[in-house]
Amino acid sequence: MTAISLERIRQIEARRDELAAQMATGDLPGDRFVAVSKEYAEIEPVAQAAAEVRRLRQEADSLAFMTGDADAELRAMAEEELRENKAALELADRKLALALLPRDAADERSAMLEVRAGTGGDEAALFAGDLFRMYQRYAENQGWRVELISASDSDAGGYKEVVASVTGSGVFAKLKFESGVHRVQRVPVTESGGRIHTSAATVAVLPEAEDVDVQIDDKDLRIDIYRSSGPGGQSVNTTDSAVRIVHIPTGLTVIQQDEKSQHKNKAKALKVLRTRLYEMERERLHAERAGARKSMVGSGDRSERIRTYNFPQGRVTDHRINLTLHRLPEILAGDMDELIGALIAEDEAERLATLDG
Repeated sequence: MTAISLERIRQIEARRDELAAQMATGDLPGDRFVAVSKEYAEIEPVAQAAAEVRRLRQEADSLAFMTGDADAELRAMAEEELRENKAALELADRKLALALLPRDAADERSAMLEVRAGTGGDEAALFAGDLFRMYQRYAENQGWRVELISASDSDAGGYKEVVASVTGSGVFAKLKFESGVHRVQRVPVTESGGRIHTSAATVAVLPEAEDVDVQIDDKDLRIDIYRSSGPGGQSVNTTDSAVRIVHIPTGLTVIQQDEKSQHKNKAKALKVLRTRLYEMERERLHAERAGARKSMVGSGDRSERIRTYNFPQGRVTDHRINLTLHRLPEILAGDMDELIGALIAEDEAERLATLDG
């Protein structure tokens, strides 16, 4: 990893001090003060990391000078402290480099979580339910809120499809690597011969869009109101409350019928539509920037098999980073920190390597 230059460190600290001075004047108009405050909040932790690197480098220079002292005891002490300094400096350099990496603007956003049963019939739907509950429990551990947007239940249990909004700080940053095909290997409850079956479910995690991100013109929408079908209770099935919204320019279609209120269904459908349009634009920009290069961890390709949950062996294997954890029950119970932390660390390492290259 290439060390950040002293000149770059000075620039970071100078910009932080400049922003602090602007805020201290009290002369900034409201919108300008908000913008300066936001930039200051972003640069302050970077400046702190830069200051620590500068301090450790100065300390290293002093200790290196002391290793040439005539006093043997002083030399030995300086050499020991220099070894400790080197280890601390490596960590500080990495922390600063990570802080300077381009950030995904969507990382701090809430997310739309979509889980769909894939190959495997009833067993796939049961597995989709297991995955959704895993994410619900993980969200609860993180202090996030999960709001069900829509769900298509399977007769055997689980879900054919379930969509939820996960609200909180940094949701997308932690869940964005979950998009892809999740495979399960286990003996289905309907299997009398004890044979292991393989089924799959697809997960998609999209950063939630805000009104300012996506401008939707009413003339670009075709909105149909009709009577809900399927489970949902008498009042749902006997009133015209279901909503179908078609975004004419893209052909994207969203159907929402879980609520009794037509207005609530329309609001939820628009939220899903806005998020999917935002994701389409993000994917277009990502393709332009990335060119032919495909990130090992963060491709977001939902046709890619990313993980296997093997029940007989009690293991979970993430194929992108060759990580196997023999903690399947705990992971399904929402204890995903080790797994998600490893994916984030791998992504950081890859981006640092790209920075060097």
